[in-house]
Amino acid sequence: MFFSWDLLFEAILFGVLLGGFYAAVSLGLSVTFGLLDIPHVAHPAILLLGAYGAFLLGQYGLDPIVAGLLLIPLFFAFGAGFYRVYYSIFESRGGDNVAVNGLAFFFGVAFIIEVLLVIFFGVDQQSAEAPYIGGSMELGELRIPYRLIVAFLVAISAAVILSNYLGRTFYGRAIKAVGQDEGALRLMGVNPISVKTLAFGIGTSVNALAGAVLLIVAPVEPTMDRIYIGRTFCVVVLAGLGSMSGTVFAGLLLGITESIVLMFFGTSWAPAVAFGLLLVMLGLRPQGLFGR
Repeated sequence: MFFSWDLLFEAILFGVLLGGFYAAVSLGLSVTFGLLDIPHVAHPAILLLGAYGAFLLGQYGLDPIVAGLLLIPLFFAFGAGFYRVYYSIFESRGGDNVAVNGLAFFFGVAFIIEVLLVIFFGVDQQSAEAPYIGGSMELGELRIPYRLIVAFLVAISAAVILSNYLGRTFYGRAIKAVGQDEGALRLMGVNPISVKTLAFGIGTSVNALAGAVLLIVAPVEPTMDRIYIGRTFCVVVLAGLGSMSGTVFAGLLLGITESIVLMFFGTSWAPAVAFGLLLVMLGLRPQGLFGR
C-alpha cells in the first residue's frame, strides 16, 4: 500500500465534510432514540420521506434546503401523531416487552414506507437540481464539492439550534429529563407524554431538513434507508445518547475514519467502519464519548 501525506490530508478533509452529512442525518435519531429511548429503526425511512418531499417541491423550482425547511411543520405534526399511536399501542400498556414489540413495530413502519415509495416513485433514482449541486471549490489541486459543504453547514446549524433549545428552554430541559425520571417530571407539574410527543415531533421534523441534505449529497432511491440504519445508530451511540454536539463530533469521527479507510484500503472495507467503531465504543466506553 502506497502512503502519501497529501492523500491523508485529502481523506481527512473529505472525511470532515462527509462527517457533517452523517451528523445531519443522525440528529433526529439522537432525539428520538438518544433522549426518549425509543427503538426508532424507522428513522432512515422517514429520512427518505424528507428527501422525496424535497424532491417533489423541487419540481416547482424550490431549492432542496428551502423545501426541507418548508416541510418541517408537516413532519413535526406527523411525528407527534406517530408517537401518540406508538404510545397508545405499546407504552400505555406497559409490560416487559415494550422495547422488543416497538422494534418490530418500527421495522414494519420502515417496510411500509419503503413499499409506498416504490409504488409512487418507482425504483429509479431521483436527484435534485440546484446551482451548487455538481459544482466544486478548488483548493490547489483539490476540488471540494459544494454539496458536501452545504451538508456540513446545515448539520452544524441544526446541531447548534437543537443544542440551545434543549439546554436553554424549559421544555428543552424537560425533554432531556423525561427519559431519565418521568416521576420527577410529574412532580414538577409536567405531563411526560406531552413532552415525549413534543420531542418525537422535533426529532421527526429534523428529518425533513436532513432528507433534503441527503437529496443534495446523492440521488435517492426507496431502499436507501437500509444503508443508513447502521451509520445513524453508530453516530448516536458514539456520541453518547442525546448529545447534539456529541452527534456532530461522532459524525466527524465516523466520516474521517471511513474516508481514510476508503482512500487507503478500498470501498469494500468502508461499510465495516461504522460497526467496527460501534463495537470498540461499546467495549471501552458504553456511555459514548459525551455520555455521563
